[in-house]
Amino acid sequence: MSDTKTTPQFSPEDLQRINAELSGKSPQDILKWAIDNVQGLYQTTAFGLTGMCALDMISKISLERNEIHLVPLVRLSRKAWGFDIFLDTLYHFKETLQLAETASETYLAELHTYRPPGVQTVEEFEAKYGKELWKTDEDAYDYLVKVEPAQRAYKELGVKAVITGRRRSQGADRQDLPVVEVDSTGLIKINPLIDWSFKDVRDYIDKENVPYNALLDQGYRSVGDWHSTAAPVEGDKSDGNERGNRWQGRNKSECGLHKDYFEMKKAFEEKHKAAEEVAMQKEAPVGV
Repeated sequence: MSDTKTTPQFSPEDLQRINAELSGKSPQDILKWAIDNVQGLYQTTAFGLTGMCALDMISKISLERNEIHLVPLVRLSRKAWGFDIFLDTLYHFKETLQLAETASETYLAELHTYRPPGVQTVEEFEAKYGKELWKTDEDAYDYLVKVEPAQRAYKELGVKAVITGRRRSQGADRQDLPVVEVDSTGLIKINPLIDWSFKDVRDYIDKENVPYNALLDQGYRSVGDWHSTAAPVEGDKSDGNERGNRWQGRNKSECGLHKDYFEMKKAFEEKHKAAEEVAMQKEAPVGV
């Protein structure tokens, strides 16, 4: 992975103009703009409701246009064939993994799955990095299961821009999001459903018969790793903090994907180096 910032496709002045033009536009219009104007475009998704809405919309846009050149995002083959990046943290609910398969089959989406570096299973992860790392070193956990795999995917796939599922109604750091932004690495992030509420998203899912996570029928509103997603409380029907069941009791609202990559990488490597030095000192023969 490169540690240098890539040159973004849009200048700050471009972004200001683009966001003014896209303000108030429908998610479909924002997606059409992205397909037509952004290079190296992929969708990153954990198959939440918003991500599934976007995938369904992309499919319909492809079919409406009857085009086959919307690469790398979509191309027509009976249905839209999307290029989606799925970050398998190894700690997803089984329902999330099942939905990933269902979505890939339903939309003929080519799913690129990335896992933490050097491991394929929970057992391998915990043997290499420690058990319950999300408790002992939350930032290191986020870096290993989300940030590093995402950057690896972007490099290997030539990703220059991603469609995200973030919405302002989700609150916390997301309430002031622009439609289009550029992060610290130069990656363009497009948030097509930015103005939709949870109800808007759920209504679209129901109306268009879009596949969704079975946990939603149990009252979940936001689904992440099983160890950091609290079960719903009976009777809680508010449309307030949709992600309030995530990371309860911790001063946290994001998993790391939308934080500064270079800062997270530097912090992880410094901790890792210090840990290695301590381990070497313990293993060194007496008197050396």
